[in-house]
Amino acid sequence: MRTDSPTLSSQAVDAARRQVTSLYGGEYLPDRPRVYTAKSKGAQEAHEAIRPAGETFRTPDQVARELDPDAQRLYDLVWKRTVASQMRDATGMRTQVRLTADAGEHGAATFQTSGKVITFPGFLRAYVEGSDDPDAELEDQERVLPPLRQGQEVDAREVEAKGHETQPPARYTEASLIRELEERGIGRPSTYASIIQTVQDRGYVWKKGTALIPTFTAFAVVNLLGHHFPDLVDYGFTARMEERLDEIAEGERQYKPWLHAFYFGDPEAPASEPMARNGLHRTIDEGWEAIDARAISSIPLGKDDEGREIAVRVGRYGPYVQIGDSDERASLPMEIAPDEITLDEVERLLHQESLSDRVLGNDPESHEPVYLKTGRYGPYFQLGEDPEPKSKEKPRRASLWPGMTMEDVTLEDALMALEFPKTLGKHPENGKDVTVQDGPNGPYVKAGVESRSIPGGHAEMAEMDLEGALKLLAQPKQFGRRQAQSVMKDLGEHPDTKLNLTVRSGRFGPYVTDGVVNASVPKGRDPQALTREEAIELIAAREEKMRSEGKDPRAKKPTTRRSSSGGRRSTGGTRGRRRSA
Repeated sequence: MRTDSPTLSSQAVDAARRQVTSLYGGEYLPDRPRVYTAKSKGAQEAHEAIRPAGETFRTPDQVARELDPDAQRLYDLVWKRTVASQMRDATGMRTQVRLTADAGEHGAATFQTSGKVITFPGFLRAYVEGSDDPDAELEDQERVLPPLRQGQEVDAREVEAKGHETQPPARYTEASLIRELEERGIGRPSTYASIIQTVQDRGYVWKKGTALIPTFTAFAVVNLLGHHFPDLVDYGFTARMEERLDEIAEGERQYKPWLHAFYFGDPEAPASEPMARNGLHRTIDEGWEAIDARAISSIPLGKDDEGREIAVRVGRYGPYVQIGDSDERASLPMEIAPDEITLDEVERLLHQESLSDRVLGNDPESHEPVYLKTGRYGPYFQLGEDPEPKSKEKPRRASLWPGMTMEDVTLEDALMALEFPKTLGKHPENGKDVTVQDGPNGPYVKAGVESRSIPGGHAEMAEMDLEGALKLLAQPKQFGRRQAQSVMKDLGEHPDTKLNLTVRSGRFGPYVTDGVVNASVPKGRDPQALTREEAIELIAAREEKMRSEGKDPRAKKPTTRRSSSGGRRSTGGTRGRRRSA
């Protein structure tokens, strides 16, 4: 079912009210049924809200044996939100206490804290349904302060100074972007998925975990539309257009006259809406001639020590950074986010570019030159010259291995990397070629459709033979968490925490861990060459970053346990706000 409606049918409302009375008593039931309306203008309310089925709701305990763990948690959430939506509001008292103290030469210091006491639990009572002690669960939501009176002197048993740093707004995720679109009246439930997919397919954003990272192509498109076609990126214009389309869908407006006016213009439209007055056709024709392609595809970053402008430009082959109009330029790596491009990073990229297109020597077999180059995916080796623009033949290329730097690589390093992918022989059972290759997630062996990661990294890849590859291929394939358990190196005990330090290979590359905190091994560093001291530094840096984000790196993680049916059951509870699902 697809619905974002909070509306319940009379049957569902009656069922919920009966259950409130039977489970909690009449004092929890409001005098009249509670009615909710959608906050979003674009809400599609053809369906009822998601709620327990039937004229009488079964409690989560009554259906527990019929559902798997995931379905149980889902039903529990839907049931609680539905029943809570027909209960009285919770009431309580909030108290705020301010204490002043003499801070010597710094003057008076003010300390404050807040307390909360629930006087009537109301709908909150439904959210603790199913717990062993509902009253204790409700008490956990309270914060009781000791009795105090105005002017009373108190003793400070302990004073702890805590730093607080404001954090920038979090990046959009798919869910938060949809929520923003919904609040602005843009899009509809049936179109949200295609909107999210389109901005990714067109290269306007890429995903880092769950976060949506904007690309410089998106910056250029916004520059173009914002400067030359501002109405097309005006939230109000888009929302009004959505409303007109809704009216057409509901038969309240004729589509042909509206489309004609949208494309060719409406002379009766107010002068304050030039897009509506001129129409799409004329707006684009007139605006297109004024476009400065270089200007809209340039994003200034600042100036160097000589006062020259440093800018990111979006070209045919991707974004690059350039100093003024000079030849000093460098491609930007694919995985870099716009806010990570500092002037220091620009200097590093330009220095890296200055080492590019360097001939390291000639291949002893083909006698072709071996180049060191840089591109959107970082530095790489290339055997032979660049191909002609329309040529289907591509020269052999290979990325630098961890531990290799552009300043220090040799011809031998390049030839070793260019040796892969390499065929080791035939698989004795299926006759497929057994190859060893280097991929985005590290080296691996492959035979037909079967592949296995090489746990020892590039050092093991360089020594891999057919016998070793067949042993790897004979092992069961690992997925998800099991894959992350592959230990690459044991570094011994942490001198302070006494926890064991290891280097492991994970889904997103090698990392070091003490069993509590994980820290990625930076690109370009060989995980096999890491020392215990370097691992301690990486973990300490990761802890510091987590603290700066307001997280406790050593906080106890929520545990999960296997249920008898094989699913995972979290020890944490589910909380929600009062309204129907």
